[in-house]
Amino acid sequence: MARGMVIIGAGECGGRAALALHDLGYDGPVTLVGDEPHLPYERPPLSKEALASDAPAIKAIASDEVLAEKSIRHIHSVQAVAIDRAAHTVRLSDGSALPYDKLLLATGSTPRKLPMPGLGGRCVYLRTFADALAIRAHLRAGNRIAVIGGGFIGLELAAAARKLGASVTVIEAQPRILMRGVPAEIAEIIHKAHVAEGVDVVCGQGIASIADEGKEVRVMLAGGREISADLAVIGIGAVPVTELAAEAGLAIENGIAVDAELRSSDPDIFAAGDCCSFPLAVYGGRRVRLEAWRNAQEQGALAARNMLGAGEAHAAVPWFWSDQYGLSLQIAGLSDEGRSTVRRDLGDGAFILFHLAEEGRLVAASGIGPGNAVARDIRLAEMLIGKRAKPSVEALESPDVKLKALLAA
Repeated sequence: MARGMVIIGAGECGGRAALALHDLGYDGPVTLVGDEPHLPYERPPLSKEALASDAPAIKAIASDEVLAEKSIRHIHSVQAVAIDRAAHTVRLSDGSALPYDKLLLATGSTPRKLPMPGLGGRCVYLRTFADALAIRAHLRAGNRIAVIGGGFIGLELAAAARKLGASVTVIEAQPRILMRGVPAEIAEIIHKAHVAEGVDVVCGQGIASIADEGKEVRVMLAGGREISADLAVIGIGAVPVTELAAEAGLAIENGIAVDAELRSSDPDIFAAGDCCSFPLAVYGGRRVRLEAWRNAQEQGALAARNMLGAGEAHAAVPWFWSDQYGLSLQIAGLSDEGRSTVRRDLGDGAFILFHLAEEGRLVAASGIGPGNAVARDIRLAEMLIGKRAKPSVEALESPDVKLKALLAA
C-alpha cells in the first residue's frame, strides 16, 4: 500500500485536517481512522440540539460523497492500537496496518471519571452521539436528572433537560459554577438564569457517596443532603487521550506535547485539538491545552498545512462560547492572564469585561448578553488581543468608542 497521510481520530479536528489536505492540493493517499461508526461530526450540538431535539441527528462535517470525491478513505469503528515509528506504520484493532509518510494524532479527550464506587448504568458521561441518545431517552417530564459538575457541558445539558420538562439538580464541588476560565460576574448571571428556569444549583458541596440502586441513583453530599435521581450525568472535565502516543514514546505534557507547528517529539508525527498541549504565542509561549470547537477546527487545518511543509506557527487567540436560555456567553483569550478588568455595558443587560495585563495590554475579553449581542465586539476584541494592543481604560469602558476604531489605530 502506498504511504501517505494518516489521521487517527475522525472528529472535528481530524475531519477538518483530512479535508484541508485535499483542498491544499495534496494528491497522495489520505486515510482517516475513527472508532465510532459515524461520519466525522461536530460535538458541540451533543450538549445542546442533540439533547433538546425531537429527532436527534449528528451534524456531519462531510458526507460519504464528499469524502469519496476528495479521495479520503474513512475507516470507521476501529481503533489505532500501536505506532511503529521506525517502520512508519500504525496498527489497527482489526489487525491491519497503515503505512504513513506523516501521521496526525487527533485523538481528542475523554470524560474525566468520577473516582468513586457505586457507579452503575444510571451514572453516565457525555462524549459521543451514542451517549447523547442514551441521555436523551431520560429527558422528559417527571424524570429527575442529577448533573455532577457545573462546567459548560453540565450546564448546557441542564438547560436542555429543563426545556424537555425534566427536573434538574446541578452539583458543583467548587464555590461557584464555571470556575475555570469564566469571570465570577458572568458566572453569577448564568447561575441566576438556571435558578429562574427551575434548576436546583448546589455549589460548594462535594459528593460523599453515590449509589446506583438500579431504579434510581442516590447521591449523598458532604453536607448530609441526599439527592435522588433517575439519571446522574457526570461532567467533571476531560482528559486528553494520549495512551497511543505515550506507548510510542512521544513526549507527553498535559496532552501530547507539540511545538508551535503542532509537531510532536517525532518530526513525522503531528498532534492537534483536545489531545495536545502547545505553546501559545500571544501569551509568550505559555503551554496550554484547549478543549474548544474552534481550536479543533483551526488546528486541524494548521496541522494539514504543516504536514505539507508550510512551517507555519500557531498564532490564533483562543475563543469559547456557550448558549443557555437565550443567553450567549463568549470569551476571547484566557481571562486568567489579566490583572485588572474594565467593564463595557452594551445595553439590554449585555456587557463585556476586558481583561488587562499589568502593562495595560488587552489579554482577554469575556461577554454575555441575549442572542448575538456581544458577538461582534468579542470578535473585534479577539483581533485586538492578537495585535497585542494597549487601548486606554477610558476607551474600553465607553460604548461610544468603537472597538473597530481602536483596531484601526
